[in-house]
Amino acid sequence: MIHHITLTGRSIALACDGTVTTQHGAGGATGAVYVEASHLTLLHDMRDGEFYRTGQNSWSPSGWRRLSEAPMRIANEQRRRTADDAPWDDPARHHSAWMAVLEDSAGALLVGCLDGRTPRLRADTAVLEAFTESGDPARWVILPGPATAVMARYARELGESLGGRAIEPQSVWCSWYSYYETISQEALEREIPQVAELGFKTLQIDDGWEVAVGDWEAGESFGDGMEAAATRIRKAGMQPGLWVAPFIALPGSRAVRDYPEMFVHNADGGLAVAGSNWGGDYYALDTTHPTAQTYVRKLIAKIVHRWGFSYLKLDFINAAAIPGYRHRQIDREEAYRTGLRLVRDTAGEETFLLGSGALIMPSIGLLDAVRVGPDVAPMWENYASDDLSDAKAYNALHAGINRLWLGRVIGVDPDVVFFRHRRNLLDDTQMQWLRDVAEASRYRCLSDQMTWLDEEEKEAVRAYLAAEEEPLEILGRYRFSLGEREIDLTEAIEGKASAYPL
Repeated sequence: MIHHITLTGRSIALACDGTVTTQHGAGGATGAVYVEASHLTLLHDMRDGEFYRTGQNSWSPSGWRRLSEAPMRIANEQRRRTADDAPWDDPARHHSAWMAVLEDSAGALLVGCLDGRTPRLRADTAVLEAFTESGDPARWVILPGPATAVMARYARELGESLGGRAIEPQSVWCSWYSYYETISQEALEREIPQVAELGFKTLQIDDGWEVAVGDWEAGESFGDGMEAAATRIRKAGMQPGLWVAPFIALPGSRAVRDYPEMFVHNADGGLAVAGSNWGGDYYALDTTHPTAQTYVRKLIAKIVHRWGFSYLKLDFINAAAIPGYRHRQIDREEAYRTGLRLVRDTAGEETFLLGSGALIMPSIGLLDAVRVGPDVAPMWENYASDDLSDAKAYNALHAGINRLWLGRVIGVDPDVVFFRHRRNLLDDTQMQWLRDVAEASRYRCLSDQMTWLDEEEKEAVRAYLAAEEEPLEILGRYRFSLGEREIDLTEAIEGKASAYPL
């Protein structure tokens, strides 16, 4: 059925296979349209407008593109499989997960799902289409108005639909961007006293502590074990944090060798590849399988209740939602939420759960925070890549500002900031841009080795961590205020930078 609707002076034609309810605002104008349908098509008049996509997961490109331009996407097939939702990639049409916004000089129109099974959207210069992968009905909302206003309202309604958790400010020192996979017990012992003295709330050990991805025991570099590491952090007055990738395993791991039945399979019976890292492919746990569920429960119970870590960085968790054959054939985003519920129920309500590679909307109500962009790096640009999911500072800032609105409904982590000038190709302005978004996100995270910081830089870190939280107001696409201070990142996002790091 086709519905002709006027939204704040803009007329649209809406075709759908379900029910349509309009909600009127001030002056009798239509303030929102609610649709119960598996599929809807919206004929719009924004041929020269722009399209906002948020993407499926932490690393998916997010932001604005002109409808007349090529869509924002990851071109490399292998990278796309790891960092975005490959089944719904579209080289011709703009596409997004859960929600999208169209905007022109007359205003914006948001179409978003409030509850549905793997909802997706795609658009061109004439039509926006929204649907569920399963073909099951979903609850959609269409909101007219300024882009900042409709995104704020959508965030609020998402929280009402999916549930919410208290969003608390975080200050974290993470080992990754200093040590990568070389983190060790000795390095940790060097860092702990100074990290604590600077005023960090949490010290999080990142990848490198384990025997292998899928073999979650302390490796040779942590001879005293992970319980001892957590105890040292706690005795220094900080919350112990640990990186873990609970839903994946490498081919040579004990998990794959001993329990191949607990992984997602292909049609031919082989294990489905979920992505690539560590020099090869990795596989995804089937979170509906009883063996996998027992595996996850035991792993999280060991980390939290035996070792004593109360802050978990859950990485590569988008793998739980890959296409494939499962023990129970349920919607793949529901398989993801099933995995998160296992983690949350086992870890307990008091354990802080950060998702990286997290499906953004399906994490709401279960995770405390999500990474909202790719890995940062101590360089602004890289002439060798225009992929928005690659590790560089511009990409982290681009994602952080474009997903800042999500901070109304879930904690948002834009990744670490830098205070060091050693081993760093960023200038002071670029470092300040990153800090501004981190402060707006209420997620202050660093990874600088203490020996890389001079005394002036350490004092700047102390002041940064001790600063009072200022109220955030999002003023525009790339503008926001923190208390009396207004920050405009338009030049940072839209300005032309050198293609070379220096």
